[in-house]
Amino acid sequence: MFLRALIFMCFLMVPQFGFAAPQQGFPDFIKSFEREAVAAGISRDFYRRVTNGLTPDPKIKVAQATQPEFERPIWDYVDKRVDAAKIKQGQQKLKANRAVFDQVAAAYGVDPYVLAAIWGIETNYGTIMSSDIYFKPVIRSLFSLVHQRRGRVDADKQELLLVLKLMQAGKMPVDQKGSWAGAMGHLQIMPTAYSKLATDFDRDGKIDVHNSLADSLASSARWLLSLGYVPGEDWGMEVTLPQGFDYRLAGREQLRDVRFFAERGVRRVAGREFGDMNQPVFLYVPAGKNGPKFLMGRNYLAFKGYNFADSYALTVAHLTDRLKGVGPFAQDWPRNTTFLNREQRVALQNKLKQLGFYKGGVDGRLGPISQEALRDWQAHAGLVVDGFATKQVFDVLMAQ
Repeated sequence: MFLRALIFMCFLMVPQFGFAAPQQGFPDFIKSFEREAVAAGISRDFYRRVTNGLTPDPKIKVAQATQPEFERPIWDYVDKRVDAAKIKQGQQKLKANRAVFDQVAAAYGVDPYVLAAIWGIETNYGTIMSSDIYFKPVIRSLFSLVHQRRGRVDADKQELLLVLKLMQAGKMPVDQKGSWAGAMGHLQIMPTAYSKLATDFDRDGKIDVHNSLADSLASSARWLLSLGYVPGEDWGMEVTLPQGFDYRLAGREQLRDVRFFAERGVRRVAGREFGDMNQPVFLYVPAGKNGPKFLMGRNYLAFKGYNFADSYALTVAHLTDRLKGVGPFAQDWPRNTTFLNREQRVALQNKLKQLGFYKGGVDGRLGPISQEALRDWQAHAGLVVDGFATKQVFDVLMAQ
């Protein structure tokens, strides 16, 4: 077993894991952060009242390091959240709450099936909201996050200060519960979005995304619209690519209309016809040449605004379709592919950076920037340019 001091030094020396070890104890941090809170408009009396006796949540560091949308193969993430039970339960919940879903759709134009999918993925249709394992005091969670100074500490501070302001103004209960990241309600809206977009849709005189499904659905519909959601437009579609297709056309750097891809031999699966040939889309190849391929539209990008992970956005898209009665993906996932562990993903990013292909942060998360860098290197190395980090690709890269 490693000595605690050695573990501490490892955290100091490895910033790519997304957070550095705290430089001060939690009580001292609470005292020092008071200055920032007061400067932001929080009264000293209120600050001291809500932080009195506050302790850090030791489970938050583990939650940060083990987020499944970044730590598991995308097909594992999708499979676990889009199964027969989830689909059946979602269809039942839609039927039972049809009136409020239709009212929100009429008011904002957001597809009820999209909102139901987010509800199912975020809180299992509200069934986990009474669990202390999943829902914790938002104040404690956000103070713990800021104290740990992870990579997005500025964003965490913004969320924390907004929550303090909302609570001080009486617009949010001091004991408000949410996720370890501070998201709240049935559909898990973040404080920054809540402060601008949350709405009292059921008109009972208060905004309550925790106890009112109507308020939660409407608030998240408004959030999706602010993220670029286009009413009436599909999230995208599964497609097949012709032999010899240029995978360098994949990536979200530039949206092109469907016609652009159709002219290059891209086809919808199962012989389906394209709809609007002018719809702006990009080609997304999440599992390389041997996995499903998609043309993704602006609403998929809105899902990514809700949660940046592609695995999350694809799961929302897929569950949306499954709730409508659409079948599973037509193309199989490459399930026999060895998924790179965190150490290997960090090494891959470092190697791409060393070779001049990658300019992003080294965090072990292979998002769009890492995938683009990998595609550039694959083109340079004469490999299939699909941006998929298999163990075989990793071994070739590390031998450079």
